[in-house]
Amino acid sequence: MNASTPAPAPRRVRVRAPELVGRGGWLNTGGDDLTLAGLRGRVVVLDFWTFCCVNCLHVVDELRALEEKHRDTLVVIGVHSPKFAHEAEHSAVADAVERYGVAHPVLDDPDLATWKQYAVRAWPTLVVVDPEGYVVAQHSGEGHVDAIDGLVTELEAEHGAKGTLRRGEGPYVAPEPEPTVLRFPGKALLLPSGTLLVSDTTRHRLVELAPDGETVLRRIGSGTRGFADGPSGTARFSEPQGLALLDDGAVVVADTVNHALRRFDPVSGVVSTLAGTGRQWWRGSPTSGPARGTDLSSPWDVAVFGGRVWIAMAGIHQLWAYSPSEGASGEGTVAVVAGTGDEGLVDGPAGEAWFAQPSGLAATPDGLWVADSETSALRRVGLDGEVRTAVGTGLFDFGLRDGPAERALFQHPLGVTALPDGSVAVCDTYNDAVRRYDPASGEVTTLATDVREPSGAVLVGDDLVVVESARHRLTRLRLPEEAVRAGSDARRTGREVTEVAPGPLRLDVEFRAPQGQRPDTRYGPSTRLLVSSTPPDLLVAGGGAGTDLARVLELDPAVAGGVLHVSASAASCDDGSTGEEHPACRVHRQDWEVPVRTAGGGTDRLPLVLTGTDD
Repeated sequence: MNASTPAPAPRRVRVRAPELVGRGGWLNTGGDDLTLAGLRGRVVVLDFWTFCCVNCLHVVDELRALEEKHRDTLVVIGVHSPKFAHEAEHSAVADAVERYGVAHPVLDDPDLATWKQYAVRAWPTLVVVDPEGYVVAQHSGEGHVDAIDGLVTELEAEHGAKGTLRRGEGPYVAPEPEPTVLRFPGKALLLPSGTLLVSDTTRHRLVELAPDGETVLRRIGSGTRGFADGPSGTARFSEPQGLALLDDGAVVVADTVNHALRRFDPVSGVVSTLAGTGRQWWRGSPTSGPARGTDLSSPWDVAVFGGRVWIAMAGIHQLWAYSPSEGASGEGTVAVVAGTGDEGLVDGPAGEAWFAQPSGLAATPDGLWVADSETSALRRVGLDGEVRTAVGTGLFDFGLRDGPAERALFQHPLGVTALPDGSVAVCDTYNDAVRRYDPASGEVTTLATDVREPSGAVLVGDDLVVVESARHRLTRLRLPEEAVRAGSDARRTGREVTEVAPGPLRLDVEFRAPQGQRPDTRYGPSTRLLVSSTPPDLLVAGGGAGTDLARVLELDPAVAGGVLHVSASAASCDDGSTGEEHPACRVHRQDWEVPVRTAGGGTDRLPLVLTGTDD
């Protein structure tokens, strides 16, 4: 070839786009069914998404500017392809389309029929179809909108010249707005005044309600999506979620789609920005720095813990923290405090742990609870910085099952609330349920069902006020008596320091049933033993829950001492010696805090006695 002859432009490989089919039907079309044949002449971008996926929500947001720029030539169609069982429900898809402001037609494909036709392998995936009905590009993941923008511009020029481009209004039909007080609220906070502050997420504002949880006292934010500080009437948010009370009485707000933390002063009504630039964090961006100069990624919840504001950074599967400034700048800093950024369920030191879209936080004096939504897990960050999983096993393990923590299942929980007895309430969002996990017993129970997509909850007196997001309201639940007592009905015993020998330590809990009773073994083992330690490194082996009241513990000889936390329970029933037709049964429980110190010549056995009582 002559060097002066320009090389021909590479020909784009074109494959005919399969037709769009989905058993769930269409949303945002005014009742019409769409076909690719009927869209001939337009550039079509298919967005394969599922509403649990924060990366998919990022793409929905990225597409807004593209749709506006090419509004007379481009049609974006969302193809909803579910991961969780709940996401296959048509009503849940319709809710999600409104909740996240999806302003284009959506095909509900619960059986993944169109997903399979296009050989899609990951959420999110974008497919570009040219005006003649051929697939010309496919991209997986986020961050491809600039490339697609360039391709759309190229296709407009090419097909405009060929006469195969059709301009005009698209097929999107906006649904009629519903006149509810709240619209898909996210989280709630009890203010010192006794009123309730709620993130009215879909309407991009906060709402303060009277203690009855219904009467509106004021609205904070203009109600229009945006990023603006100022008085409550003109400030703007974008899908705010988590709320937490600061020491000075102000409220920190996780302004999720603005990728920012905002500050609301309930006295002045002014909204300001604490952290974030309004830009989304991308891999390679700084992971620490000045708060208002560092990018964040979809902060979903916040909690004040250890003098810092911890941030559930759902967009990059990490926990960050905002530290207020101690200097003259008043700006403060942000930094990663847990999670590598890889998505999954891996426990260990904070810097090595993996999270998967953490979406709910609850602080307690001895740690931070985390609702890790994509792994359907309840996690905990201890004072020692270790991340441990209480309930949950992985990205694709979910369901609705009570029982021992190692067998219990959640489905995409978004909220967690600490209760006075040391247990936690979990907003089990995609199960439409509120669950309870008790660390002392290691058991998960269900507090309420038919609570439509609960996303957060706050303790108010002896009640749990739940954000029932898909019913656009707050719902008040009465907690069981044992959950609202500052201490459970178990007896707690303390001991003086016990010197233990290095190496194995035999723990024996002897159960002595009350006179006239016998162990209740009708439904399996009648006993349960839970062991942990402070610091956690003290206990190398033998921790956790089990049914045997005897076990061998292994203590780390490098740890000089600490406290063993032992909780034992046993069930017993009347032995029938007095002729009762229906014998009474009881559960007996006792907790011990055993201070230990490693020493040569110390004991290698720790005997404890669980004594049943007749009351």
